[in-house]
Amino acid sequence: QVQLVESGGGLVQAGGSLRLSCAASGLTLSSYVMGWSRQAPGKEREFVARITRSGGRSYYADSVKGRFTVSRDNAKNTVYLQMNSLKPEDTASYYCAGSRYDVGEYNYWGQGTQVTVSS
Repeated sequence: QVQLVESGGGLVQAGGSLRLSCAASGLTLSSYVMGWSRQAPGKEREFVARITRSGGRSYYADSVKGRFTVSRDNAKNTVYLQMNSLKPEDTASYYCAGSRYDVGEYNYWGQGTQVTVSS
């Protein structure tokens, strides 16, 4: 059974940092493209970042480019999202997701972790 479990969320002041982790089980992480998405109250889920299977390439939403960094440790079956210079508009539930394919929908999703940025 595949599980993606996010952790590391919390309350932080604007300008602060958080590092989210996504622990994967039931799959071989190196076979999956991994990503992070977020959903704020009353809004649709939106793309945040995506990283290739080897970690050699990563992609970001314009709203987080230069502030967020996605990385992965396939040996530890874990994906990370380092978030710096946080803004109140980054407040959302953050979800980890995995895909067997380079394009298309994700196959698996985590339950999410809440990030709240106070002004």
